[in-house]
Amino acid sequence: MPADHNEHHLDPRLEAVLKKEISRQRDKLEMIASENFVSPQVLRIAASVFTNKYAEGYPEMRYYGGCEYADELEQLTRHRARKLFSAEHANVQPHCGSTANMAAYLALAKPGDTILGMSLSHGGHLTHGASPSFSGRFYNGVSYGVREDTELIDYDQVMALADEHRPRIIVAGASSYPRIVDFEKFRLAADRAGAYLVVDMAHFAGLVAAGLYPSPLPHSDIVTSTTHKTLRGPRGGLILSKQLHAKAVDEAVFPGVQGGPLMHIIAAKAQALAEALEPDFIDYQRQILKNTARLATHLMDAGYRLVSGGTDTHLVLVDLRPKGISGQAAETALGKAGITANKNVVPFDKTRHQVTSGLRLGTAALTTRGLVESDIDQVADFVVSALRSVSDDQALARIFDMVRAFLARFPLYPGIDF
Repeated sequence: MPADHNEHHLDPRLEAVLKKEISRQRDKLEMIASENFVSPQVLRIAASVFTNKYAEGYPEMRYYGGCEYADELEQLTRHRARKLFSAEHANVQPHCGSTANMAAYLALAKPGDTILGMSLSHGGHLTHGASPSFSGRFYNGVSYGVREDTELIDYDQVMALADEHRPRIIVAGASSYPRIVDFEKFRLAADRAGAYLVVDMAHFAGLVAAGLYPSPLPHSDIVTSTTHKTLRGPRGGLILSKQLHAKAVDEAVFPGVQGGPLMHIIAAKAQALAEALEPDFIDYQRQILKNTARLATHLMDAGYRLVSGGTDTHLVLVDLRPKGISGQAAETALGKAGITANKNVVPFDKTRHQVTSGLRLGTAALTTRGLVESDIDQVADFVVSALRSVSDDQALARIFDMVRAFLARFPLYPGIDF
């Protein structure tokens, strides 16, 4: 007789890794701008029985039987996405932001067509036309950037490049740009060039949902996003579009770039979208902006230069060149001090991308844990102290002890083992 499936025990080596990871999340300041903490409800639903269901296709057009409740779930998630962002069409199947972008391009362009996107070295994303990515391998990637004097997007350059190259698609959005993007100017450039406009709002989707960042929807043909950054959902992707492009988008996702959807993650997206539709989500996003502004002020008061001189969003980008510290050294030192962050290129940086001269810091995850402006003052002190002690492991260890004690006031997932 086969062993009872329910009698299987958790592998001890795996359990040890899981426990170490939840301890890491609890004991360290999470300041990676693209990360957040989902609610206990989202966490639970991501491990629901929908993980067992294969539902290749779309509601009422599946390639498998037994999908009646998968259909109900996906329709519910689509409805919530459309409602939250006032969108005409929503596809909730993309596994991540990169596949969402891949599907958006596939829906609107052919391989070899020109895509005009933000330079990776100026704050863009790999999937906006960078050569190592599919977007630069399958398409002709042309890049715009920021002005050297202001470090703000050079809209004159966008217009000139659009006129010169006549791209099929213009991509707006970024992964380390701390300012508001002017979508009307991008729409103007697209119209002049006869191009489609795709906006990647992965980083600021939560702010858009709360009405605290201009919505790209009225100006865009397609909008892509992740669900796990400021939107505070499970790791996954999302595509919103005009109804005109709905069929092309859906066919690009499946069978274009994906097979069966992850129904358990779509269920978790439904819960996260429901949470984002609640009034307190707006309060949460407002607090993110307050916390980031406070962090920016504290860092500048301590003598650190911020790219573009500040922030309008959930992140700041610190230029470490005046301090003589590399981004790699800063990331390593902060990690030893109990602060999780990431090195990042800064505009016009000549340092190798594996080393960089910048540091990207975000407050979305800290805000989820309940930190407010006065707490951010303490966080900024930890960051500044660690950056002053890059080569002093003992000092960094003492800071980590203080960070751990500080975070004990903000429990994460109490009662959950891993």
